[in-house]
Amino acid sequence: MIQSSGLRNLTNFLIFQAGWLACVIWPGMETAALALAIVAVHLLLISQKPAREWQFILLGTVLGSLLDGIWFQTGVMKDASGTLVWTPVWLIGVWAVFLTTLSHSLSWMGKRAWLPFVLAPIAGPFAYWSASQLGAVVLPELVPSLLALALGWLVIFPLLMHIKHRFFPEITP
Repeated sequence: MIQSSGLRNLTNFLIFQAGWLACVIWPGMETAALALAIVAVHLLLISQKPAREWQFILLGTVLGSLLDGIWFQTGVMKDASGTLVWTPVWLIGVWAVFLTTLSHSLSWMGKRAWLPFVLAPIAGPFAYWSASQLGAVVLPELVPSLLALALGWLVIFPLLMHIKHRFFPEITP
């Protein structure tokens, strides 16, 4: 386990970025497996409370994947492969890897109650727009899609931070 909190946060940030990039460049079952491996490495090397953090990651992944599924079902987003059932497995992997950041490299966002409400509606849609530019998803109507994504992130990110603080306080640094 990495002892330095600064090094844990840096490592968490870097493996999240690598996982996100791999998943959007090569969306598929293989990168979903890679995302799971990244979560396992995170739990082994970075997490201070791996069992509890794993529970939080699972819960948050389900919630985020449900939100993405709603976006796919309503046409806010389309899967670039055209084989969508609900939420593509690689995107579920992205959610799992993203959830590792909330107690580490993005934990600073939970220190001010208003911050997630301001940054998430910008950063969340930007990530999906970036994924669309790399060909992983399609935003059929750009402005309405980005507005829907912003609204979703205005809800999901503060909700995830609240869940983490309320029900998983021991994983907060």
